[in-house]
Amino acid sequence: MNIVLMGYMGSGKSLIGRTLSEKVKMEYLDLDDYIEIQEKKTISDIFSDKGEIYFRKRETAHLIEVLKKYDNKIISLGGGTPCFLGNLEILKEDSNVQSIYLQTSLEELTKRLLPERHKRPLIAHIDTFDGLMDFIRKHVFERSFYYNQSNHIIKTDQKDANQISEESIALLF
Repeated sequence: MNIVLMGYMGSGKSLIGRTLSEKVKMEYLDLDDYIEIQEKKTISDIFSDKGEIYFRKRETAHLIEVLKKYDNKIISLGGGTPCFLGNLEILKEDSNVQSIYLQTSLEELTKRLLPERHKRPLIAHIDTFDGLMDFIRKHVFERSFYYNQSNHIIKTDQKDANQISEESIALLF
């Protein structure tokens, strides 16, 4: 089984993926890191050089590749991965995939993302807490339709990585 973590940027997919990996002794793969290695460019550079549409097409190709190539992995997706180009259907149709949506409140996402916004192409231009919260609110509203189709949903607010990992284990094993 591949365990796929999805959720908005800043929801803790990478941290939970690494923590869960240690607990269940499965290898961890971050799809964004995988894309950067394969494309030999950072996500930010891909966005700025080729645009979001190009990136989303490459993201889908790499997602398909990863699901075919690997088994028994914990895979964290980019925040938008399940929302574009049929990626959610690819995940849902793969009987080897169990997906978990890490659901995080708008306030918590904004607190986490404001200090690191310059590293994230979609929000690098937003300078205020309120502006970022409005942006996140709109995005999460648009994306929640996709996220909520995951096999499992875990609310992450006021929980640490160990608690979320233990909750994931209880759902999956």
